[in-house]
Amino acid sequence: MIDVLIAGAGPIGLATALYAARCGLQVVVVEPRATPIDKACGEGLMPSAVEALDRLGVQPAGVEFNGIRYTDGIRFAEARFAARPGLGVRRTELQRALHARVADAGVEMIEATVGEVEQRSDQVRTAGLVARYLVAADGLHSRVRESLGLAVDHAGARRWGTRRHFAVPAWTDLVEVHWSDDAEAYVTPIGPAEVGVAVLTSRRASYDEQLRGFGALSEHLAGAAPSTPVLGAGPLRQSASRRVLGRVALVGDAAGYVDAITGEGVAVGLASAEALVECLARDDLAAYEGMWRRRTRRYRTLTTGLLWASGRPALRRQIVPVAARFPPLYGAVVRQLAR
Repeated sequence: MIDVLIAGAGPIGLATALYAARCGLQVVVVEPRATPIDKACGEGLMPSAVEALDRLGVQPAGVEFNGIRYTDGIRFAEARFAARPGLGVRRTELQRALHARVADAGVEMIEATVGEVEQRSDQVRTAGLVARYLVAADGLHSRVRESLGLAVDHAGARRWGTRRHFAVPAWTDLVEVHWSDDAEAYVTPIGPAEVGVAVLTSRRASYDEQLRGFGALSEHLAGAAPSTPVLGAGPLRQSASRRVLGRVALVGDAAGYVDAITGEGVAVGLASAEALVECLARDDLAAYEGMWRRRTRRYRTLTTGLLWASGRPALRRQIVPVAARFPPLYGAVVRQLAR
C-alpha cells in the first residue's frame, strides 16, 4: 500500500514528497497539470526558503537579492539580510527543479485529479488509489479542503495578486516593495535582464491601470517590453477550520493563507511540509495541527499585523515614513522575515 498520497505537484507538494521519501515512505504524487506549473506570485525566495531547498538538494537557477526596500516614490527604507541572500526564481523554474529532484528520488508521479475522498480507519481511497495517508497540497483554492468541509469563509475586503515579467535589467540588488494608497508592487530580479512585478490590492482594475499608480516604478519600466502575459491569483486570504481530518492533512496554501504581503509563502510552506512528514513518519498525524500552528505563528502574526495596518489609510500612509525614520526597527522586521 502507498504510505503517502500527495494531491498537488506545486513546490510544497513536491517538497513534501521529498521529505517523505527521505524517511523511507512510499510516496505517490497526483497532479492533473503538466510540468512546469506556473502561478502568480512574487517569486522571491527568502533566505530561509533557499536554505531549506539546499537541504533537499534543490538549487533552482535564479538571481540573488540581498534585502528588501520599501518605497512610496518619495522616501525609502532598506535593510540587507544578515547572513545568506534570498533568490529571485521564476515559479516555473522552481517547480521544474523540484520535479526533477522528485523524479531522481524515485517518487511516482501520476497525471490525475483527486476527487471524492473515502476514508476508513486505516486507509484513504481517492483517484483510484489506496494509501495510508492523503496530503492535500492542492493550493490556495484546495478542492480537497472544500470537499471535506474544512474551508472557512471570510468577510471584508478581499485581496488579489497579479504578476507580469518585464525585459529590463534589475536596477537594485534588493526586492523593492512600492507602496501606493491602495496597492503594493513587488519587484523581484529573476534573470540577468528580467524582473517580475507582482501587484497586490483589493481594488479591482486591470494590471496596467494598477501599475500606473506607482509613478517611480513606471519610470523604471518605461520602454521595457513585457516578457510574459499577466497572471492572477486570489482571493488571497484562505482559511481551514483545522489541518487534519482523519487520515487527511492539509499543507502549504491549502492549510491556510493570510496574504503575500511579507513574501514568506514558500518558506512557511516548506517548514510546514517538514513538520507534517515528521508526524507521518511516526504515525502521529494528530500532532501535526499543533506543529503547524507553532511553525506558522510568526508568519501569521507578522502578516496579520502588517495587513491590518495597511488596510487603514491613515496607518498605511505612515508605513514607509516610519520605516525610513527608524532603520533599526525596519531592519529587525526584515531579519524576522529572513529567518
